[in-house]
Amino acid sequence: MTAVGIGTSAIGDMPGAHGYSVDEERAAAALDDALSGSFNFVDTGANYGAGRSEQRLAASIARVSPAGLVIATKVDRDMTTGYFGGDQVLRSAEESLERLGVDSVPLLHLHDPETMDFDDAMAPGGPVAALRSLRDQGIAQHIGVAGGPASLMKRYVETGEFEVLQTHNRFTLLDRTADELLDAAASRGMGIINAAPYGGGMLSDAPRGTTRYSYRDASSATIAASQKMREVAAAHGISLAAAALQLSLDDLRIHCTVVGMSTPGRAASTLALADTPIPADVFAELRSLTPSRDEWLND
Repeated sequence: MTAVGIGTSAIGDMPGAHGYSVDEERAAAALDDALSGSFNFVDTGANYGAGRSEQRLAASIARVSPAGLVIATKVDRDMTTGYFGGDQVLRSAEESLERLGVDSVPLLHLHDPETMDFDDAMAPGGPVAALRSLRDQGIAQHIGVAGGPASLMKRYVETGEFEVLQTHNRFTLLDRTADELLDAAASRGMGIINAAPYGGGMLSDAPRGTTRYSYRDASSATIAASQKMREVAAAHGISLAAAALQLSLDDLRIHCTVVGMSTPGRAASTLALADTPIPADVFAELRSLTPSRDEWLND
């Protein structure tokens, strides 16, 4: 899989999470463009717009027919009742396969395990056992765990049940909450995916005046740090987004960095950001502006 992956959460049209809508026409144009580019890994999920992300992705794949595409999706709780038992995992996987129009996927994650009790998740016949059975049946070639709170994710990593870890918003220029989590996964030889290197837009080149980080209101210290980073980057004639992306790409523990691509041209601009030369002293200055640990998500 390529070092950069195509993120499709916003493709599902989730304005509550992302702050903007993505209609059918825009989604089609963005996906067709991204799938025609250099990236061969695409990340989606059952609850991204109640399945819209998967449906729109499948339609684009049918149009573009990208060679060697690696699809990762995620099994999810029932978004109406919150139920996340083993049978829900099986049902979620079946529905995802139907929406994607495939019989199996290369990678299937247990998504947002913070929404259930850890012991329930690990119990016989529970969600993790169900996910394992999907791999045993060949429905998923590999299984992973994808979610937020780093301390909880570390518990799942330490079970040895998963081959892949996906974290988000917790290893960026503004927040390194996931540092120990990445160490734990790397020490076990797991594949590691880092999503949302821009923290939901605060570190992007078009922050839309955002004061939110990782789907929540950011602290004043975090906002101030992002503004100072932007000033430093501009003074040196570089893009802050390039530095934010390269922080993840340059970390040897991370195998793939997932970037949301909900507008046409995003694939090409992401490649340009990845290739932007950044002097070591400028990178060091930007890293020195990371807020203190007590400003991180620290979960």
